[in-house]
Amino acid sequence: MTDFLQVGIRKEINHTLKSQGLIKPTPIQEKTIPLVLEGKDIIAQAQTGTGKTLAFVLPILERIDVSKSDIQALILTPTRELAQQISKEVKKMIENLDDLNVLAVYGGQDVEHQLKKLKGAQHIVVATPGRLLDHIRRGTIDLSTVQMLVLDEADQMLHMGFLPEVEDILYETLSTRQTMLFSATMPNEIKSLAKKYMQSPELVQIKAKTITVDEITQIVIETTDRRKQATLMHILQEERPFLAIIFCRTKIRAKKLQEALISNGYDSDELHGDLTQAKREKAMKKFREAKIQFLVATDVAARGLDVEGVTHVFNYDIPQDVESYVHRIGRTGRAGGKGIAYTLVAPKDMDFLRMIEKGVHQSLEKRVIKGISVPDKEGYEKERKDEIRKSRRFSSTSKNNNKSTEGAKRNKNERRKSKTGSQQRRTR
Repeated sequence: MTDFLQVGIRKEINHTLKSQGLIKPTPIQEKTIPLVLEGKDIIAQAQTGTGKTLAFVLPILERIDVSKSDIQALILTPTRELAQQISKEVKKMIENLDDLNVLAVYGGQDVEHQLKKLKGAQHIVVATPGRLLDHIRRGTIDLSTVQMLVLDEADQMLHMGFLPEVEDILYETLSTRQTMLFSATMPNEIKSLAKKYMQSPELVQIKAKTITVDEITQIVIETTDRRKQATLMHILQEERPFLAIIFCRTKIRAKKLQEALISNGYDSDELHGDLTQAKREKAMKKFREAKIQFLVATDVAARGLDVEGVTHVFNYDIPQDVESYVHRIGRTGRAGGKGIAYTLVAPKDMDFLRMIEKGVHQSLEKRVIKGISVPDKEGYEKERKDEIRKSRRFSSTSKNNNKSTEGAKRNKNERRKSKTGSQQRRTR
């Protein structure tokens, strides 16, 4: 049996791992750590829950030279929550290491506090793109000494529109840096990014753990969009979850549902990008301590969300890809426990449902709640046709709007590229 010492991790860190019950590396850790220690560029495809954070954190810690006060490793993440989670993980691992420092840099923090910390030795920086660029423009952070760069949740980073920011940050680093890219999926944008900025990268692919799906009871409730709210309230009353996360597609829908839950007497809070960092942290603290029963969240805000005791997950809006579905329902059934995931499906969502069933290799149990999730047969058919018609109208309008904005986007990209090209880039 391979242990952490055999893959190149020193005794001090191995002792810390053992104290946390981590004895054997996960597949992603076993394959990735030796390659990173050799200094190779890495493209790792792995889902949440496979142990990918330690797959890059552990070898980075091995290669940091504490005699130098420069920033030697940079870890980029799409969200504040993920930046916080990774920095906490690093701090756990350096308990038995002297003089090794890590700093989290993300929006919502006090800038002056960050500036004060940046004046000291910071060997590892975990950051979101926006706040990091803010420091670069202020001249308060220098990335020219970065030897190891990690892009974590790279697909989410690009999905959120961070590609220009990521490229601007890459231009600030040495071309000889070691680059590690971790992503759940491999869209063409990821491949283009790798081809442009990485040197002969090694590809590591780990299949998603089926345990997160197998140990969770998955139920589909057939309904219509206008009946979703009443349907959810009915299920909450029947199921009485201990702790539950309710996923919505957009911030607006999360806000609206949160207001409805509060007005119906439920102890709940919301988690999405429109909230200040202080409010997000407050909501998470209350949920972790079970002071509230429900958390209404969007996908982006819930990246890296890991709370013990979550008994139920509700997909108020169906996820539009398999990875997001697995990530969402994986918030319950943690640590070998059982969990329940309900997905509310409107007629316009059927293509997404079929895609999810194909992705998880099973047909999900389907139910209707007569008089609640669906009306009588004739009424349901009318609502179904109305929603499909509305969905098609919206899709057609969106396509026209996209065409009208393509020229503007091209001009914006050309201006940005021209501006960036005129700047002197570090290519040491």
